[in-house]
Amino acid sequence: MKRVALVCAFTTGCLAIVASFGVSARADDTLRVGKAMAVAFSFVPLDIGIAHGIFKKHGLNIEPSSFGGGARLQQALAAGGIDVALGSGPELAFIAKGAPQLGVAVLANEPRLLVLVVRKDAPIHSIEDLKGRPISVSTVGSSTFWLLRELSRRQGWGPDGIKTVPLGADPAQLAAMKTREVDGLIVDVGTAYQLEERGEGRIIVKFGDIIKDFHLHVIYASRELMAKNPDAVKRFLLGWFETIDFMRKNKAEAIKIAQPVVGVSPEIVGKIYDELMPMLSADGKFDPKALEVLRKSFVELGTLPQEPDMSELYTEKFLSAVR
Repeated sequence: MKRVALVCAFTTGCLAIVASFGVSARADDTLRVGKAMAVAFSFVPLDIGIAHGIFKKHGLNIEPSSFGGGARLQQALAAGGIDVALGSGPELAFIAKGAPQLGVAVLANEPRLLVLVVRKDAPIHSIEDLKGRPISVSTVGSSTFWLLRELSRRQGWGPDGIKTVPLGADPAQLAAMKTREVDGLIVDVGTAYQLEERGEGRIIVKFGDIIKDFHLHVIYASRELMAKNPDAVKRFLLGWFETIDFMRKNKAEAIKIAQPVVGVSPEIVGKIYDELMPMLSADGKFDPKALEVLRKSFVELGTLPQEPDMSELYTEKFLSAVR
């Protein structure tokens, strides 16, 4: 009887120890997460969530990577090189073309990240002065291309009321502005603040103040991940939106981690934080009005020949645990 009692006590103790470890005894899942751009503040929550162990708390090891734009990001996701992608809302069009992924959450809403900057000495002091002026964008069909044409439409000038000059990456556009080939360009707000700080440019348009119904950034997941490990997708989104909440409550810490990622002075990062935090979604829910704007933009940009059924491009089923 003593031996039986001893065995039972030993077994019960072992079970208690195992139970006490619970989730921590389980091996963490590894997710390969790609960012469309390395330095964009919109994607900094990934770095902050990793640094503060928020994703780890949800049983995830994050392997981050960065790509030179949305097209390369989506190609990597479709090819199985990454599991989750932090990209733009207009990239939902890739899914309509057959890419094996879905949008699983809204990352950012109105396009506060992008602004229109003109040369400091340009004869442009308001939106009305932009009519007929040459303004550079990255490429035909890009988000910057659409924003400039949409701005022109909203002014009643038609899509070509502002002369759109596609010049590629920021260095080429900045060079063209310095040589007066163009009067201005559309850039991220961090670059714009640097240009203002150096006395090289002035912000004329903040697109987030004009275009309210929009999804600037979306979180995507591969269909393979959603089929094989749907819980990992759900836990990633829990970690992501917990990180957004942490950033809102801890501005100084968020700026401290963001500064080396974004690569500008702490003062500029503070201005970027104030400008962009309001656009970051708190719950990931898709907005019908924003989806309608995106649906029409696909045809306007020539990305798709006809407007798609937007319900086939995203899902909210992984957001059930996000408050």
